[in-house]
Amino acid sequence: MTRRTGTGRGQETAAVRRARKRHGDYVVRLGVSLEPKLLAQLDGWVQERNSPSRSDAIRALIRKELAEHELGNPDADSVASVLLIYRHDAPNVLRRLTAVEHRWGPHVRSSSHVHLEGGSCMQLIGLAGNRAEVVNAAEDLRGVKGIAFGRYTLGTPVVVGGSTGHRHPHPD
Repeated sequence: MTRRTGTGRGQETAAVRRARKRHGDYVVRLGVSLEPKLLAQLDGWVQERNSPSRSDAIRALIRKELAEHELGNPDADSVASVLLIYRHDAPNVLRRLTAVEHRWGPHVRSSSHVHLEGGSCMQLIGLAGNRAEVVNAAEDLRGVKGIAFGRYTLGTPVVVGGSTGHRHPHPD
């Protein structure tokens, strides 16, 4: 289903309804006017990202913007990947990290420990839930004493018609 942001959210345009009646699953073609300089920048970006076509790249840009719009809502269905780097011999870092992962248990979908050279380790953690909870969990994880580097990236499966399957409210 084609979605429109704002007041018409979830409503199809007349052209989309006509195409759906004729073709079922379909692709709607549209024209876009761009200045030559912007088109050259788009073509360069398409090549850099190894995209199969301009259309594929434009779809990616649209999904990125729709995801950012969706993630503006603290209740948005969200996922995050959290990257943590630390020294495995830092006092109590593993105990503290495990305690935080357990505290956010329903939101932690995966955790992978990677040994690096020189006594350093990398932890990759996948989170799911509403955006506010996922951000709080990610901040809690990267704030563990002994973590030398922590970063997270948010996304939403809504842009591809999916969901995290995370339900609310949580029991106390």
